[in-house]
Amino acid sequence: MERQLPEHWRLETERMAIKRMDNVGIVVEDLDATIAFFRELGLNLEGRATIEGEWAGRVTGLGDQHVEIAMMSTPDGHSRLELSRFLAPTVVADHRNAPVNALGYLRVMFAVDDLNDTLARLRKHGAQLVGEVVDYGSVYRLCYIRGPEGLLIGLAQELGEGKGRP
Repeated sequence: MERQLPEHWRLETERMAIKRMDNVGIVVEDLDATIAFFRELGLNLEGRATIEGEWAGRVTGLGDQHVEIAMMSTPDGHSRLELSRFLAPTVVADHRNAPVNALGYLRVMFAVDDLNDTLARLRKHGAQLVGEVVDYGSVYRLCYIRGPEGLLIGLAQELGEGKGRP
């Protein structure tokens, strides 16, 4: 069953030129460990590549850059993470351990089939629960975890027939 959007949202989306969100980029230090973590979560590794040269720096504004990337996708193929490890220029800031009320990009949230099983598997890759697992009414079980390198990740398990979005 498809959810109906409020009328004012439908009008706004009809005017947009956007087709989709292609990916969310995450900069990491240990690309292999981060790939292993997200594979355990259920993402597929689409490919790895090295991006370098002046043309790439023109896009990012970083000048001559050298970056290892890995593209990972959700099982349905609709969402992607682009994991990047910068070799040059060096990383200039670190926001990985910022609290959930910090300005800027906060976290990525994934819908999972079994929250307890997912947590058990991800703990083997160093994941740590941020607060606790909570029930949001009888609709979701939700939690935040710190994944590889302290990345903040949300997990949501839909409960019963009340399907919605966290």
